[in-house]
Amino acid sequence: MLLLVSIACLFYDSAAAVIILLPFLAYYLWVWREQCIKKKKEEFRMQFKESMTAMSSALNIGYSVENSIKEVLKDLKPLYRPESRIICEYTYMVHQLNMNVPSEVVLREFADRVDQEDVENFVTVFVTAKKAGGDSVAIIRNTVKIICDKIDVKREIQTMMAAKQFEFKVMTAVPLGIIGYMRLSFAEFMSALYGNVIGVSVMTVCLLLYAGAYWMGKRIVDIEI
Repeated sequence: MLLLVSIACLFYDSAAAVIILLPFLAYYLWVWREQCIKKKKEEFRMQFKESMTAMSSALNIGYSVENSIKEVLKDLKPLYRPESRIICEYTYMVHQLNMNVPSEVVLREFADRVDQEDVENFVTVFVTAKKAGGDSVAIIRNTVKIICDKIDVKREIQTMMAAKQFEFKVMTAVPLGIIGYMRLSFAEFMSALYGNVIGVSVMTVCLLLYAGAYWMGKRIVDIEI
């Protein structure tokens, strides 16, 4: 709301503009919600990677898939808080296994709850390997390696893009800072842009260009793998 009031003052110098721009507040809150969800998914993706690494180690030393899941929970407990998503999920899966629920069903329900591509890929390969027979443990171990490599690559790209994302945030604030500086330093010069139809039209075009540039910038720095 503070950002909305600031934009209304900088571009229109009118309290009525705050009401007109309220739909943009709803859009901003929606974007903010999506960003929070994305951050939570990224946190879980890294947690899932750690669990896959632990599972691969358990499979390498001869544990079955069922016992590997139980061992993964033991390995994860020192790393994450009890209320973290990965601990809750593995605790529930171990409880299901102790109730003699088949591992295929346990992992399928896990994938349905989480609804992430990496988890879905792992579960699909696991269920297919169990049905097809053969060396299912080796297949699962290879799948775990591929998924972990993919997550590592994405993490490296995000690290490389961190500086660009920071630059984008700075560049986003620069136009607002320039307008604020002009209003404070050259108030009479800027007064022609407020309180008249032509000035409001010019500032509206500038605001639309600013919003378009912000949207394009977000698309550029947001890379999906």
